[in-house]
Amino acid sequence: MSPTPVDRIVITGATGFVGRALAARLPGFTPLSLAGERWRDVLVATDLRGATVIHLGARVHDPHGREDAFHADNVVKTQALVQAAAAAGARRFVFASSVKVFGEESPPGRAFAERDPPHPEDAYARSKLEAERAVLAAGIGHAIVRIPLVWGAGVRGNFRALLSLAASGVPLPFAGIDNRRSLVHVEDAAEALALAATHPGAEGRAWSAAPADPVSTPGLVAAIRAAMAMPPRLFAIPVGLLEAAARLAGRGEQVLRLTRSLEADGLPLRQVLGWRPTRSLEGDLAATVDAWRQERP
Repeated sequence: MSPTPVDRIVITGATGFVGRALAARLPGFTPLSLAGERWRDVLVATDLRGATVIHLGARVHDPHGREDAFHADNVVKTQALVQAAAAAGARRFVFASSVKVFGEESPPGRAFAERDPPHPEDAYARSKLEAERAVLAAGIGHAIVRIPLVWGAGVRGNFRALLSLAASGVPLPFAGIDNRRSLVHVEDAAEALALAATHPGAEGRAWSAAPADPVSTPGLVAAIRAAMAMPPRLFAIPVGLLEAAARLAGRGEQVLRLTRSLEADGLPLRQVLGWRPTRSLEGDLAATVDAWRQERP
């Protein structure tokens, strides 16, 4: 089955990193912002009848990791939106979630699969899982897209921090890390969400938007530095020692994201919906680096 035309699409978070790429694929969409104190009034005033609602808007970062802040933005607003969509007779509700609902480390030797029980380990991931459950409870046709770390021109968050670290030129103790982490380019993530909104076979499942080829931390850093016309400058120390030193320095969680595997199985999305990621680190990382350089003060 191939994607079918959709009469009307409503998108939250359309001005965000992934949202902008998605909006470009779905011209004529209706933006919906749930920011600010009067978001409930905005929601009541929005016509969701027969619409496909794609919910991207979310709190992704909080400097203090506050559970209540993630709950208010990611759970309460999702619950209100999906219930309003169901009551209005919306066609489908597409929810952008995270592979982090599975946990912070994938099982040894394999990727997280849809059958794996969720085990979120931080406030953001817990809020995403609770929001997924609100979507299921609403009784509306739905599709959930679990997205791994996203990269591309204009990236923020952890990937941007890694760009800055690589650009420092400092030799890094990552050569001994043998891990597998799923990454997805922003354009490919947007395509996965567009398929979830339009494909007849997307409804009723959670899909991981993970390309076939995960990347290791040393491989990623080497690729970034190659795009910066720099040598890799990596050396090896025992991973356990690296993690212990990071804990002592108060950076244990940040370093675990570099040493451990977090791989998701995107095969169902590719096989059933025909998702075809087209962007690669080798071919497209230079554009990400160029955009990052232009944005630096």
